[in-house]
Amino acid sequence: MKIFAVGMNYQEHNKELHGTLLNMEEPVIFTKADSALLKDGKPFFIPAFTNQCEYETEVVVRICRLGRSIAQRWAHRYYDQVTVGIDFTARDLQRRLREKGLPWELCKGFDGSAVIGEMQPTDALPDVQDLHFRLDINGQAVQQGHTADMLFRVDEIVSYVSRFFTLKMGDLIFTGTPAGVGPVHEGDHLEGYLEGKKVLAFNVR
Repeated sequence: MKIFAVGMNYQEHNKELHGTLLNMEEPVIFTKADSALLKDGKPFFIPAFTNQCEYETEVVVRICRLGRSIAQRWAHRYYDQVTVGIDFTARDLQRRLREKGLPWELCKGFDGSAVIGEMQPTDALPDVQDLHFRLDINGQAVQQGHTADMLFRVDEIVSYVSRFFTLKMGDLIFTGTPAGVGPVHEGDHLEGYLEGKKVLAFNVR
């Protein structure tokens, strides 16, 4: 099982990170280790190596069949479930790595950093590019998104990733986060919603 993620795939978050819109000709793809996966409502433990661990709420798609070099027009056949997930980021470590031109894996791919909620079948939801999602922390909405605002659409992402990696059943793709990322703290309770349905709930320790 592989975990892929897309960086800066929403315009306002792109600006949030850079102060201005960074034009990209292709998706920014990074990976997470399989030990990053956290599911079934298990608690997230803030790593000792960061003083600024931030949530990034995303729609996550699950690959349902083997594929390589997938044409974009057929990409929708290669995922069958979606959910809300959290791409946890050690933001202070990310800044240090970016300043040195180093890869992101240490700040993005650490244990427990890829949280996913309960998967929902795509055929029971609106079009994948018309999904509303949000994150609540301690009962307050902190981040909201709409997949129509993606810079690179889900089918584009699936097709692009498959140029470099063979996609297999069970692989996950985190499709990017909208504006509004922020820190988590010990004792926080996080809840993720997809089209108004709660699909994710866990505690931070």
